[in-house]
Amino acid sequence: MNAPLPFTAEKLPWYLRTVLAIAGAGAVLLLVTAALLRPSPQGYGTHQQLGLPPCSFTQWFGKRCPSCGMTTSWACLTKGRVIEALRANAGGALLALTAAVVGPWALISGLWGRWFVGPPNEKIVLVLACSILGVTLADWGYRMLTG
Repeated sequence: MNAPLPFTAEKLPWYLRTVLAIAGAGAVLLLVTAALLRPSPQGYGTHQQLGLPPCSFTQWFGKRCPSCGMTTSWACLTKGRVIEALRANAGGALLALTAAVVGPWALISGLWGRWFVGPPNEKIVLVLACSILGVTLADWGYRMLTG
C-alpha cells in the first residue's frame, strides 16, 4: 500500500497562496531574527537590540506591559531555553512555538499551492488564539500583582 503524500490534492487559489507564503515567511523571519538576538538578563528589553525604544508603558508606570518580554521569550526559545522563555513572557513563548509550527507549514503550503498535511481547523485556531491571549493576560496580571 502506498503512503499518502503530505499534500492534499486541492489546488489553492493564488490569493490564498500569496497570503500563506507571506505570513509563513514572516513567521520564519521573526524566528530567525529572534535567534540572532541575545536575550536580556532582565527578562525584557531584548527588542532594543533592533534599535527600538524602551517600552513606554514601563517608563510611564514602572510596570511591564502585556507584551514586555515577548522578544526575550522568542530569543530564549530559539536557543532551547524554554524555562527562561516562559519566565520572560509565557504568552510570547507560546506564540513563538506556534510560529515555529505554523510558519513553515504556511510557507510550504503557499509555495506548493496545496495544503501541506491538511487545511487549518477553525476550532483549533480559535482555541489556540484564545489560549495565547489568555496566558498572556494571566502572565501580565501575575506580574502586576507580584512586581
